[in-house]
Amino acid sequence: MNITELTRRLHAIRDHNDWRQFHSPKNLAMAASVEMAELVEIFQWLSEQQSRELPSDVLEHAGQEVGDIILYLVLLCSELGLDMDQVVRAKLADSERRFSA
Repeated sequence: MNITELTRRLHAIRDHNDWRQFHSPKNLAMAASVEMAELVEIFQWLSEQQSRELPSDVLEHAGQEVGDIILYLVLLCSELGLDMDQVVRAKLADSERRFSA
């Protein structure tokens, strides 16, 4: 699925539920942060090795939190008028320039 299709589907859910009023950039950034905290909580107190060997149910939960984070970031980009693909490609190019051997 591409970002345009993903954004369209998210907007359909948002509009159907009249959530646009709540989807300010501030609120979306905060929501993404909350979801990130929920992801971090999964790994709290695990050793490095345990964090690499999650049981299937915990791995599924982690995937759900990652999905939440990504969806909020897609909505945030939409609200700010940012092209997510372009933003990610630009950041990757910058990281390659700065950190590649």
